[in-house]
Amino acid sequence: MASTDESTGSVHLPRVAITYCTQCRWMLRAAYFGQELLSTFGTTIGEIALIPATGGLFKVELTYRPEGQSSPGETTKEQNGLETTKSVLLWDRKAEGGFPETKVLKQRVRDHLDPSKDLGHSDRHSKKEQGKAENQAAEASSAAAASLTVSDQVKRNPDGTVCEDCA
Repeated sequence: MASTDESTGSVHLPRVAITYCTQCRWMLRAAYFGQELLSTFGTTIGEIALIPATGGLFKVELTYRPEGQSSPGETTKEQNGLETTKSVLLWDRKAEGGFPETKVLKQRVRDHLDPSKDLGHSDRHSKKEQGKAENQAAEASSAAAASLTVSDQVKRNPDGTVCEDCA
């Protein structure tokens, strides 16, 4: 027998739906991600749905009522002409090549539900990695510029052609 919510079709938003492959035995992984999201966001999340499937699927989708404009990758639906909801695919194992890190999944949920929310150590670690990547890019750029010497430059004739001795 169907529950009241199921028979009326009501959904508690925001809703995180985690579709997982039963053949691959990913239920515990799906439940773990759901538990982590509930621990982080508490009652901000209306429900977590674990949806059994087959075929190696592991997808995480967020459905919510937006307060602002839509973002890339989101679809908007009007229900009964009154209410607008957005659905965004947060993670697809096949498209992204594996499973998400917990902090990445939390950040993606946060970015849609409450961009100003501080995720504590998850954010600090992410910002540190971002800064490290920026520093590495700057160092690589400096090194490339420094390695370019006069001997590496191509000498050109006054008419713009390349000097045969230097080519």
